[in-house]
Amino acid sequence: MDTPEREDRLLIADEFFLIAHNDTRGKAKLHPAATGLGLAAGLLGELTLYGHITVSGGQVSVIDRRPPADALAHTVLDQLIGESQHRAVNVWLSFLAQSATTSVGERLARAGVLRRQESRRLLRTSVSYLPIDLNAVAWPATRLRALLDRPDPPSVPDALLLGLVVAAGLTREVLWSAGPRAHHRLNVLIPALPAPLKELVGHTEAAVGAAVLRGIP
Repeated sequence: MDTPEREDRLLIADEFFLIAHNDTRGKAKLHPAATGLGLAAGLLGELTLYGHITVSGGQVSVIDRRPPADALAHTVLDQLIGESQHRAVNVWLSFLAQSATTSVGERLARAGVLRRQESRRLLRTSVSYLPIDLNAVAWPATRLRALLDRPDPPSVPDALLLGLVVAAGLTREVLWSAGPRAHHRLNVLIPALPAPLKELVGHTEAAVGAAVLRGIP
């Protein structure tokens, strides 16, 4: 899989985070489990796109141990290498989902896209990530909607992001004002993803469905 050129844009998990939290208060649009699993898949997707891991037969395999430039991607890759006895995609989605909202939120805060805010209630402290520029937060969903209306196919990273949007249940956030053509193209794009990414999307959709059904917070 060729390394995609995305230096001018946010990473997959970052854009997923903004689509899932497109709100002035930084509140998630999804069930917390769906948000975490979508972000976890985004982090695995980033490593897959850049050739560090692959997904096949329900398992994650590290194929390039060289550290990625991004600090969070580096951390995730180190975890995969350090726990190499665990290879099941579902295991890694569940594990990464536990901290993905915080880790991706912090990455966006470091990038100056979001502002970290702590709120204390009784003995509990909660953290939220508030938009600094509402237009910047709304841009990923707007950009994807525009891509689906164009005649030329989107890049593989964008097709993956769209796949994760569908898998997590965020389709309405992207397609709320789109026409029939956009809906049709979305249905065609996901099956055409490269095999490792298509499998990752499928496992994500299954994990989200199972978690929401069980009522996992």
